Amino acid sequence: MPTVPNPQTVLDRVRRDVERNALRSRNGIRLVAGIDRPGVGQTPKDVVWQRGRSQLWHYRNDDVRHSPPLLIVFSMISRSYILDLSPGNSFVEQLLEAGFDVYLLDWGQPDERDAHNRLEDYADDYIPAAVARVLELAGTDELNLFGYCFGGNLSLLYAAHHPDAPVRSLTVLATPVDFRHLGPLADVFTVGGLDVDSVVDDQGNVPPQIVVQAFRALTPTSQVTRYVTLWERLWNDEYVAAYQAMTGWSDDHVPFPGEAARQAVQMLLRDNGMLTDRLSLDGDQVHLRDITLPFLTVRANRDHIVPNDASAPLIDLVGSTDKHELCLDAGHMGLVVGRTAAKTTVPTIIDFLRRRSDGIGPATDGSGTQQVDR
Repeated sequence: MPTVPNPQTVLDRVRRDVERNALRSRNGIRLVAGIDRPGVGQTPKDVVWQRGRSQLWHYRNDDVRHSPPLLIVFSMISRSYILDLSPGNSFVEQLLEAGFDVYLLDWGQPDERDAHNRLEDYADDYIPAAVARVLELAGTDELNLFGYCFGGNLSLLYAAHHPDAPVRSLTVLATPVDFRHLGPLADVFTVGGLDVDSVVDDQGNVPPQIVVQAFRALTPTSQVTRYVTLWERLWNDEYVAAYQAMTGWSDDHVPFPGEAARQAVQMLLRDNGMLTDRLSLDGDQVHLRDITLPFLTVRANRDHIVPNDASAPLIDLVGSTDKHELCLDAGHMGLVVGRTAAKTTVPTIIDFLRRRSDGIGPATDGSGTQQVDR
């Protein structure tokens, strides 16, 4: 005999569905109208150095407990607020709460004045100048360096080309070294033979729309699935706010300077220079094995932007003896925002930095790889 549902249970379910549909309608209207967009990048900071469109930010912290300071070098193709997405969901906020003195080098929005910038301008000029400014302000003679995504590549080039740089440790996150595995964006310039000059805009730079479409091509069904998930959870204000912030960032890119793009396509894509040891800056051969700093690389095995095969070889390319790898069961954004970031990524980075600050030293000798599933 079939079970007769409890009338009160049925009534409660109907009420819940009615309430959620009402909230869906309200939040859907707000989304379409662009109302109540969540604030991003809200952690207080000061601009302490500027060159061209690039700025060095110093995050305010009245409770610095570790030295030397930390300089974050951000990527050149996206907005840096992913590291400071929202209060309570901020990579920078966690670093500050852990007692670090945090600086971030943001490249701004390049325009026609940046079209002739080369990779050397960033690795041999901008980063050293920012490093010098951080040391001046902090009153120290070295710092910890952290590179995010392509900012990690610039940090690697800087550290390899300047082995005597005043850097105590180097951490990179979601940083590719085998560029053959970057999907359609790499394929069109290698297998397809596309020339950078055919995609630059009238300012001489690669427009952000090219990058956005290339990333969307990596996961062609993601636009559909994310809207399905959004509809299911559109009633949840907290989810909608997080959705707006993260999808807003994923579609928010900046131009890539044309000359740097030409170099990157030839040296990093076609020559696959980081993997094949064919790197050159201003005529000097640059070798990742010359990096002997304490080193940490963090990657995600579900990263569709920097796939596992693109980032995995890095640990074996640097010459450091004190080197470590953290591989997380996460996606690209999950490395720096959300539960995995808060519970695993950031605490691991904080522990690595803390042990190389204040003269504490590493926890263990030699290299190590940690596979973490969350």
